[in-house]
Amino acid sequence: MSKYFSYLTRIGVVAGAALGASPNVYADGFELSEKLTVTGFIDMSYSVTEPENGGSSTSSGLDQFEIDFLYDFGQGLTAQVDLEYQDNGSGEEVDIEQAFISYGVSDSLSIKAGRFLSYSGWETEEPTGLFQYSGTGYAKYFYGGYQQGVSALYSGDRYSVALSAVSDLGDLEGEARDSSDPGFEFMLALNPVEAWTVKGFYMTDKLDGTSKNTDLINIWTSYVAGGLTLAAEVNTSENAPAAVGFAGVGAEAEGYLLMANYGWDKFGLTFRYHESEVEDATGDTLEELSAFTIAPSYAVSDNLLVVLEYRRDEDDITNESTNSFAIEALVTF
Repeated sequence: MSKYFSYLTRIGVVAGAALGASPNVYADGFELSEKLTVTGFIDMSYSVTEPENGGSSTSSGLDQFEIDFLYDFGQGLTAQVDLEYQDNGSGEEVDIEQAFISYGVSDSLSIKAGRFLSYSGWETEEPTGLFQYSGTGYAKYFYGGYQQGVSALYSGDRYSVALSAVSDLGDLEGEARDSSDPGFEFMLALNPVEAWTVKGFYMTDKLDGTSKNTDLINIWTSYVAGGLTLAAEVNTSENAPAAVGFAGVGAEAEGYLLMANYGWDKFGLTFRYHESEVEDATGDTLEELSAFTIAPSYAVSDNLLVVLEYRRDEDDITNESTNSFAIEALVTF
């Protein structure tokens, strides 16, 4: 196994594909005591966005800093609190991103309660779980986001099942909406052979102020062999919540991605293509986007990864094309 591939595995890019694993797994962390471990990351970047119709823009600086506290009470009881600073484009924010307790009922069954990130989605919310600099941008349509509630996970021989009951499906900024109707997320994960993982998710929640349900389906699969990682994802949603920026009732969305990554020594190279489309209740297309991404990367050390990215976006509604360039420095601890 290459040094680069070992590095990515350790900070959680491949760990997110493991059965029952949390989407976010960082470096080994610092043990402040036998009970308390601290992990986290610093994410910095410089990017240039160039629409073909003109009006280019640049962005640079600290994108995100996160520090996570993991406490082991013993006898199967643990707790985790994630504190996050980020510049989300509309301003700087400091949040309690996650805060939950977990209890291992047995070697196969565990239960957690509090605020936690949905299991759903091939691409994680944190930069430590991405093979490239940018996310697809369509997670808001199809992923469960941050949730507040209770989740149970059962792991058997080459399969896992999870069921979460939450106040609602949350969103991608950790702010749950007030809701008197609970939401649910169901996961079935299969690992037919060591290299191949398949996960399927069904999520449902009452659309606020209506009698309709928001229904999200996310299915992804990955194949990992040596330094090669292949992944594919398909998604659909109905009555998408207001977070998508369109009227929720009657809205439908579809999307997919294809990704390939190869790592050798300290180097890596990622290719990704994705598309998404949103329609309103009358069937009119509100959004139709696609993008191709190529991202070489270099592991400077066990704790520093540098990622370069070129991305070309196509908007079929406005017939606009945009070229983006970025360099990212990601430090994990």
